[in-house]
Amino acid sequence: MTIQKWLLGASILGLSATAGAATLSLNHLTGLTGGTAAGTAVYKGDLSTLGLASILSLSIRDASAGLGGSPGRFSGFDLDAIKLSTTDCATAACAASAVGLSVFNFAAAHFTPGTQTAPVEAKLFGTNATGLAVDDAVARLGLFDGESTVVTPDGFLSLGNNGEIDFDLTSALSTAGLFLYIGEVGDNGEVAASQITVRDTTRNVPEPSAAALVALALLSASWVRRRRG
Repeated sequence: MTIQKWLLGASILGLSATAGAATLSLNHLTGLTGGTAAGTAVYKGDLSTLGLASILSLSIRDASAGLGGSPGRFSGFDLDAIKLSTTDCATAACAASAVGLSVFNFAAAHFTPGTQTAPVEAKLFGTNATGLAVDDAVARLGLFDGESTVVTPDGFLSLGNNGEIDFDLTSALSTAGLFLYIGEVGDNGEVAASQITVRDTTRNVPEPSAAALVALALLSASWVRRRRG
């Protein structure tokens, strides 16, 4: 089957042949928030500026190259919380209290842990026993409640150097009037060295279903017969 025939069939069957993604720029809000040891900086991104009509997934990747922050289990960008909201905030306190849209399933987030800056520990902070998934009972990524201390840390997830976390939203959201808020524990500039990618598809665009492929094959065969006739 030629590419042209595939695109024609995909269009008729309603299958998406293209997907959109964009890197989101963030602005540092004034003030700090977090737990009793409030040290979380909050950054805001305006999703209406991306040129995407909707959002269905996003990812945060540490790009700090091991610079800044604490070593070991606290290596890389320390994520206090993530929130999507239609409230336009100018302060960290406003972002923490703003009503967030219920579209995150933190237990299902896809986590790729980064490396640790020596001394290396068993796993990154805020991960489960395997170190390969989020323990949201500790990280609580829906709340700006991070304890910015290495003595009694709580309420955040450390990505590790070059680590990444991907979220598939439970439903698509229009980007019109939509804002993303990210909390960085410690306010040490690591979020400025992180990459935020927003997509209008899920993290991995699924392959067409078997039924769709069969229908597409039949459509192509019918198109060829008509051409020969």
